[in-house]
Amino acid sequence: MPPTPDHVGRADGGFRASRPIARCAPGIVVFALWRQSPVRGGWRRWRRLWKMWFLTVLPAAEKCRLLKQICRNYCSAIASNFPFVPSCLPLDSIELEDLQEFLFQSKKLFVLSGAGLSTESGIPDYRSEEVGLYARTTRRPVQHHVFVCSAKSRQKYWARNYVGWPQFSSRQANEAHKALSKWEKIGKLHWLVTQNVDALHTKAGSQYLTELHGCTHKVICLGCEKITPRSHLQDEFAALNPNWSEETQGIFPDGDVFLTDEQIKHFNVPSCKNCGGILKPDVTFFGDTVNKEKVNFVYERLTESDAVLVVGSSLQVYSGYRFIIAAFEKRLPIAILNIGATRADKLSTLKISARCGEVLPYVLPF
Repeated sequence: MPPTPDHVGRADGGFRASRPIARCAPGIVVFALWRQSPVRGGWRRWRRLWKMWFLTVLPAAEKCRLLKQICRNYCSAIASNFPFVPSCLPLDSIELEDLQEFLFQSKKLFVLSGAGLSTESGIPDYRSEEVGLYARTTRRPVQHHVFVCSAKSRQKYWARNYVGWPQFSSRQANEAHKALSKWEKIGKLHWLVTQNVDALHTKAGSQYLTELHGCTHKVICLGCEKITPRSHLQDEFAALNPNWSEETQGIFPDGDVFLTDEQIKHFNVPSCKNCGGILKPDVTFFGDTVNKEKVNFVYERLTESDAVLVVGSSLQVYSGYRFIIAAFEKRLPIAILNIGATRADKLSTLKISARCGEVLPYVLPF
């Protein structure tokens, strides 16, 4: 059983900004942020502060009919632009202030990201309410032992993945991915661990990165363990199936699509050119375990850190949740940015329910 807040105290008693600037008039908010900023100038700085000012007036929508309508239109636009992002209330300015203070106090930030970070890039997740794969379909991801033991299951997986790969691999990093990359460059982010397999952090330029569950952009042979780019395998699929062509709409979180058994029965799957072994995406399938060396490496990075930020993860999978338990036991402050409840809400110092792309680009982590 994980530890509970009853027997391990918070590291800081809860973050609350020293000056309640978000309760003041919007102009004072901007001035206070400007005063706290180490560099008081430049149009980029003022553009960011202006966006933060707008976020501070959103809670006033309940008292102002005009702002209430703007807020409603804003949330509707978000829902239409991001079909895989669950709905949520507008960001509370006090919460934004608290996150700002949380980041300001950290010098070596450890970040754990999940599927909710990539939904704004057009990649659905599994567990989001109403829009996640589990909510929309009865389909479940392939299990490791089924993939390894069944040639038919491998044929089904690779046929679907072959059709979905062009869409999945073309997805690009969003503003939240880019914000974390910037934090790394300025020395705020000590290490980033992602549970995602979409390579979007790499596309955003992150280097201090551990892909906990691997990456679909790589393929591994289960025999000789040779790793090759997934793009090369796409060419092999095309060469082995010159007359096979199927189309479908939409993609699933793991990059494949839905096809019937009839559609895939003639699909040919290549073997490893080096040893003839089974080819598998270099990812940790459900039912498998993460490499112990990788886990120990992440624990070491966590030990070096002074705070933890979880972004876009419900932490339902233990492989990521265990690091939050470890952080709690070490009395590190923990902030969570995720729409909906998470497994670690009771362990957190700060919990914010909002889109990652609505928050991360606009806080100043100095």
